[in-house]
Amino acid sequence: MSKTFTKTILTFLLLCMTSVFAQAQNVIISGTITDKTTKEPIPGVGITVKGTTSGTATDINGKYNFSTSQKAPFIIVISYVGYAPIEKQITGNVSKLDAALEQVGILGQEVVISASRTPERILESPVSIERMGATAIKEVAAPSFYDALTNLKGVEMSTQSLTFKSINTRGFNSNGNTRFNQYVDGMDNQAPGLNFSVGNIVGINDLDVDNVELLPGASSALYGAGGISGTMLITSKNPYDYQGASFQFKSGINHVDDATSKVQPFNQLDVRVAKAFNNKFAFKGSFSFLQAEDWHANNYSDFDRAARKFKEGTRETDPNYDGINVYGDEVSQNMRNVAQAAVNAGTSGFIQQALGLPAPPTAAQIAGFKANPAGLTALNTFLGTDPRFRPFVAGLANKALLPDQAVSRTGYEELNLVDYKTQSLKGSGALHYRFTPTIEAIAQANWGTGTSVYTGSDRYSLRNFSIGQFKLELKGQDFFLKGYTTQERSGDSYISSILGSYINETSKKSTDWFPQYVGNYVGAKATGLTDAQAHAAARAAADVGRYQPGSPQFEAAKEKIMNTTIASTDFKNGTYGAKFNDKTNLYHYEGMYNFSNALKNVVELQVGASYRMYQLRSGGTIFDDLDKGIDINEYGAFAQIGKKLLDDKLKLTFSGRYDKSSNFDGRFTPRITGVFTVAPNNNIRVSYQTGYRNPTTQNQYIDLSVGGGSQRLIGGLPASLNKYELLLNKPFTDVSYRAFLASASAGTPNPALLQAYDFDPKGVRPESVQSYELGYKGLLGPKFMIDAYAYYSIYKDFITAVDVYQGNKDGSFTKFGVPVNAKGEVKTYGGAIGLDYLIGKYNLSGNVSYNKLDRLPEDYINDFNTPEFRYNLGFGNQQIIKNVGFNVNWRWQGKFYWNSSFASGDVPAFSTLDAQVNLKIPSVNSMIKIGGSNVLNKYYFTSYGNPSVGALYYVSYVFNP
Repeated sequence: MSKTFTKTILTFLLLCMTSVFAQAQNVIISGTITDKTTKEPIPGVGITVKGTTSGTATDINGKYNFSTSQKAPFIIVISYVGYAPIEKQITGNVSKLDAALEQVGILGQEVVISASRTPERILESPVSIERMGATAIKEVAAPSFYDALTNLKGVEMSTQSLTFKSINTRGFNSNGNTRFNQYVDGMDNQAPGLNFSVGNIVGINDLDVDNVELLPGASSALYGAGGISGTMLITSKNPYDYQGASFQFKSGINHVDDATSKVQPFNQLDVRVAKAFNNKFAFKGSFSFLQAEDWHANNYSDFDRAARKFKEGTRETDPNYDGINVYGDEVSQNMRNVAQAAVNAGTSGFIQQALGLPAPPTAAQIAGFKANPAGLTALNTFLGTDPRFRPFVAGLANKALLPDQAVSRTGYEELNLVDYKTQSLKGSGALHYRFTPTIEAIAQANWGTGTSVYTGSDRYSLRNFSIGQFKLELKGQDFFLKGYTTQERSGDSYISSILGSYINETSKKSTDWFPQYVGNYVGAKATGLTDAQAHAAARAAADVGRYQPGSPQFEAAKEKIMNTTIASTDFKNGTYGAKFNDKTNLYHYEGMYNFSNALKNVVELQVGASYRMYQLRSGGTIFDDLDKGIDINEYGAFAQIGKKLLDDKLKLTFSGRYDKSSNFDGRFTPRITGVFTVAPNNNIRVSYQTGYRNPTTQNQYIDLSVGGGSQRLIGGLPASLNKYELLLNKPFTDVSYRAFLASASAGTPNPALLQAYDFDPKGVRPESVQSYELGYKGLLGPKFMIDAYAYYSIYKDFITAVDVYQGNKDGSFTKFGVPVNAKGEVKTYGGAIGLDYLIGKYNLSGNVSYNKLDRLPEDYINDFNTPEFRYNLGFGNQQIIKNVGFNVNWRWQGKFYWNSSFASGDVPAFSTLDAQVNLKIPSVNSMIKIGGSNVLNKYYFTSYGNPSVGALYYVSYVFNP
């Protein structure tokens, strides 16, 4: 942890110490809350001062103790989901204020914080919000709470591997979702070198999750840059309220009826321990370890990367085959170009030898030699009779022998390159100290490491990577100050396509492989073989000496390349590396004060500010930082004011935030909301929200070879454009380049078809969104709740990417992928409706979501990546018979087209069924659960190029859940 970080936190703490000693005389209240029927204590019961945000919750033993500066007399509200609330009048200090709650079907009483950054009933939230509480988490049918998030209204998930999943709402889904924010205990959970969260690999295990709140849509007015599609806040359990030791062991199987693997074991252990002393000092720690065989990506469809579309073909039928999950076959050359290069090399070598030149001849010397009839005759004789060049001369002279056809190298399947032995180890610890009943200091550390697979512009094998988050925080009833750092370490991670390509280069250089292929093809054609037979013979000849998967030569080359960094690659010396060396860090400082209690009955007012710094340190393996460090600074401040009107039936809130990045102009993002109570527990909400996101750290500074070395991804800042002279030596659009290739294939290459692409000299800019929403949430009686909304969003400066081809002096082209802003506006609209109905002790829930792309600029590659319709249906009972409960969730989504920098294609419609049945054993405070996700074992994939997901069946035992 840096000295700057530590000094800043200490400064924050000292500035607030006066708050500790300036407390007024407080009223102290304590007691125990139990279930009226079972007499058992109830943990997590909310006790709040009516009309304020002051309060606490019961601990694992149902006990509570809190202090408030509220002047007596006042009323406290004791409430818990599924129980009737109780109100009690307080006239002074009181101990043993016990209460017994009675179970009753009441919905919509949950308290949420994220929608307004202050506690409020979920029914009164000014914007759409989804919530999953501790009780629901305990009963989920999915393997983990994170897997179950996809059952929430409007939420979708992209699964890249067993442990790497990305959450999204309202369209523009992606494998690594940079448009969605995820916070864990107030810490941005993104990997700073990627700018998106790595699922729940570094987060909280199920035993320590208190609740999850999810805001669909723009949220920059409260949370700053990012979150243009949504924000999710995951909160862990407080050690004062949830004490004791608990553990969970889960064991199961996956890969059932999988053509790529036999049945494989799945095991996971979760542990949590917490203890408080005198309600002053408390600590907690948690640990989780998962081990399993990951899902295998085995999409071997032929893909045209230039046109970004599927093409018919296999390795046997298409000489230029490029399989989605096959790597090394991205390297491709045109056969006639190979032949011409060979002839040129022969010409140069012959002339140098004939004239006795000390170096290869210049273009003028070659032209002069050819102008001499005797010299030209000698040259043609040499080329036509020398066995090294004769096939190439013959092929160029006769298209029947050598067509204008591209061929690719033989690749390796992902199974042979990627580490599928998934492991995830994560731990967290926290120390809490209460200076007063309302002011608390926290030191917290979350750390995780593991092996997984992530899909970006390539498939990346994340081996032994780690991310740590370390936080210091001082918080009170009305304020908080915190600072944290995120430390990202890539470990032994590498790019699978680069690995496949470089294993090929180690076994035989492409400069040898392609001439061998062409020479043998011409020879085979000359003997009368068909095109298919000639291609088969040519590939067999060129592949002689190719390292076979599993062979000692293959494993030795693989091991060496995996452990050599990308920046160390040197083609001349035969050094090849596919490994990252990322040590990127993020430092974040933030403070907020809520003046609402001080301005009681006047207005609700909050203000806050933040500072963030990214330190990009990849050693030239991801960013353009081989011999330098790159820092990015971001500043922001926000304010929110709210007021209730019309006898508290209408609440209006205005929020505004200003943010500035060191590389971009400042941005102001306002939000206006209104909530109108049309009847008790029935509210209509209207909102205008704005959001924006800066180009990611990779959008700004990436400098990386991908696609087996066939493409270079670079940042969109002016410095990157100038580094590769894309503003001076203008590249050509991918559409015009493909048209040029088509003309060349037809035998009449037409350079006039090439159209230059003009980059904005100022580079890529932040994108923004304006979103309008109308919603309704209400109780139609105590057993039926409905939540519905419709939205319309307008995006500007949408960050997309272009593929361009820059001409080189030797007549070849270099392909670049560059982030740019789409011209014009991107418009989307949609809505969702959710229903919850209590039938006795049964809970029936369902929701449907609709998302539609309305308008798209011509220069924008559509990556809306979202089905129009999604359905979810849930049915459960916590106690169908004594101590036995169950839960079932079914979901369906429609077919849609997935577009990304890795692969594009149709994602078929699919449905899944998750189910679990549990047995509670109160005598030992334990629960046994038997369940499964996708229990019907219908394999599906969520995004094109990612693995298909089958069933995962499990049994778990949890103590002290």
